[in-house]
Amino acid sequence: MGTSVQVTPLCGVYNDNPLSYLVSIDGFNFLLDCGWNDHFDPSLLDPLSRVAASVDAVLLSHSDTLHLGALPYAMKQLGLSAPVFSTVPVHRLGLLTLYDHYFSRKQVSEFDLFTLDDVDSAFQNVTALAYSQNHHMSGKGEGIVISPHEAGRLLGGTIWKITKDGEDVIYAVDFNHRKERHLNGTVLESFVRPAVLITDAYNALNSQPVRRQRDQEFIDTILRTLKGDGNVLLPVDTAGRILELILILEQCWAQLHLTYPIYFLTNVSSSTIDYVKSFLEWMSDSIAKSFENSRDNSFLLKHVKLLISKAELENVPDGPKVVLSSMASLEAGFSHDIFIEWAADVKNLILFTERGQFGTLARMLQSDPPPKAVKVTLSKRVPLVGEELAAYEEEQDRIKREEALKATLIKEEESKAAVGADIPLGDPMAIDGSSSHVASDAAAPSGDAYRDILIDGFVPPSTCVAPMFPFDENSSEWDDFGEVINPDDYVVKEEDMDHASMAVDGDLEGKFDEGAASLILDMKPSKVVSSELTVQVKSSLSYMDFEGRSDGRSVKSILGHVAPLKLVLVHGSAEATEHLKQYCLKHVCPHVYAPQIDETIDVTSDLCAYKVQLSEKLMSNVLFKKLGDYEIAWVDAEVGKTENDMLSLLPLSTPAPPHQSVLVGDIKMPDFKQFLESKGIQVEFAGVGAMRCGEHVTLRKVGDASQKGGGATIQQIVIEGPLSEEYYMIRNYLYSQFYSL
Repeated sequence: MGTSVQVTPLCGVYNDNPLSYLVSIDGFNFLLDCGWNDHFDPSLLDPLSRVAASVDAVLLSHSDTLHLGALPYAMKQLGLSAPVFSTVPVHRLGLLTLYDHYFSRKQVSEFDLFTLDDVDSAFQNVTALAYSQNHHMSGKGEGIVISPHEAGRLLGGTIWKITKDGEDVIYAVDFNHRKERHLNGTVLESFVRPAVLITDAYNALNSQPVRRQRDQEFIDTILRTLKGDGNVLLPVDTAGRILELILILEQCWAQLHLTYPIYFLTNVSSSTIDYVKSFLEWMSDSIAKSFENSRDNSFLLKHVKLLISKAELENVPDGPKVVLSSMASLEAGFSHDIFIEWAADVKNLILFTERGQFGTLARMLQSDPPPKAVKVTLSKRVPLVGEELAAYEEEQDRIKREEALKATLIKEEESKAAVGADIPLGDPMAIDGSSSHVASDAAAPSGDAYRDILIDGFVPPSTCVAPMFPFDENSSEWDDFGEVINPDDYVVKEEDMDHASMAVDGDLEGKFDEGAASLILDMKPSKVVSSELTVQVKSSLSYMDFEGRSDGRSVKSILGHVAPLKLVLVHGSAEATEHLKQYCLKHVCPHVYAPQIDETIDVTSDLCAYKVQLSEKLMSNVLFKKLGDYEIAWVDAEVGKTENDMLSLLPLSTPAPPHQSVLVGDIKMPDFKQFLESKGIQVEFAGVGAMRCGEHVTLRKVGDASQKGGGATIQQIVIEGPLSEEYYMIRNYLYSQFYSL
């Protein structure tokens, strides 16, 4: 049997709920994502609570709440203590995302599911990896290798590859094959025939317009509102797809020389952009080349202004404006309050760029037809006054007195225990404490005052003859140069410094955004006051797909190319999941699964894997040839056993059979066309897969790229034409593009 693999969905199947899946590989338990929704509903985490203690490692794929929102709560309340792995941007931007959610909730409710300390503590356990970096698990996971690869949707977004004994388990959700302004496309198509592929059906039924057409419609819709003297609100996430929207607006405003103000408003907006400026190596090739050539950082924003409080927005000049504000769900955050203010004006526009989560205000407004009025809750935090303030202060004083009394009692017990341990039980100088007090009273007429002066500030041990100050003997070792010290005691660990910096601040400079910090630094007692409102929705409502996910057609094409041995579908509506399942059963692979919550499916590979040794005698006769960064060779051997009873490849006892010449590699017809033109040969395409070279020779690519055979695609290049000098010259040029073995 191959590597044992079991998959158990904990959340996010047959619906749009957060993503969380348990994958067991030979008994080692991976938690793939640990998401939560914007409602922060603890009931969604019930399946996770039952297995959290058994998780051995957590792999995070994206920096939004749907993929990592429950991590602090799970570590604080559910017993999750496993190490966490992610890319650097997912680590940093995910932390800022949860900061923003905490501040947004704390401003309008008594939010207590997690604190900033819980967020810091959870992300302190994160091991950050670079793309394609192999990390070898240890201990129980010995032999398992994990590596992150580009997903293409969010900055640092990850496709996880888990390898054991040569078999790959790929976790690829929310990927994007399209190259965008700030990100390259996914590398999922580079994986061929993995043992197991876990992917989502979220966009299986969706189609997308051409990017240029979509972007133009986006800009036209915004400008139409601004020219009509209206405001535009874009409810967005904290640090995800907002980055692509910012670059679109920056580019358009620069090209058209527009002067309408654009504001990016979140609790951590300046921290977000500061981090993003330092992540250029994680972005698209065009951004990286621009910085290398001209030191031009695309996120040195010229038209988008950063705001961190609602008060700053209220102080800007009146007039048409564009505001990008969190949260995208409109359940909390600045976008919720701005919507209440702007929705009643027919000139304004509420522009959604992603589908709202189920049960949220955003989802309600995206319905067809949209509601004409919605009920919302308007909450704000106000300081306590009068009797409420007096009652609060009295309660705090009572708590402080109880804590002080408890601390004193603990200190007395510790002091008695420490002194009692220093004096032997049989010490003749030890005098009963009660006798010493009596003697002291008799010896001093003003004994009370005497005792008050000496005893104030410490408690005399019961075994001492008279009141005395504590004395600790210095037992340090000394040599000719002074006291002997341990240098490790004075080394500040890098991760401790990093955690301390993050605990004090969310941005690179070590200071919180002012609006967010006010919640921490403001110690004034306060309460939350809420009121129910009915908002008349007279403003325009529009939705445009900027989610950055591959559409249904592209997903099917990519799955057909990857051609996994077994496929597991998660995260998507019941209709989309069933549609993609039936398609994949017919066109991709015969083993397609779509499990329910808490349903464990066994996707163990049917292949048998064996470990064999390559004997020194065999390897000494192998001739390697260079193949790019690799070396390859024919190996003719027979399987035998070593003295330790291990399988080994041994030299053949009979002469090896002759080998046919093999050309290794892949060729793209457009690249070969450019190569021939550089050699002075006239080339043109003549139909699908055909290319006319010179006057009489035609190259034709035949075979189905999606056809599977031995784990690789089967394609051939056929040379057609009369035998001539031109024919042999073009054939030689073609052979030169391959490695001959």
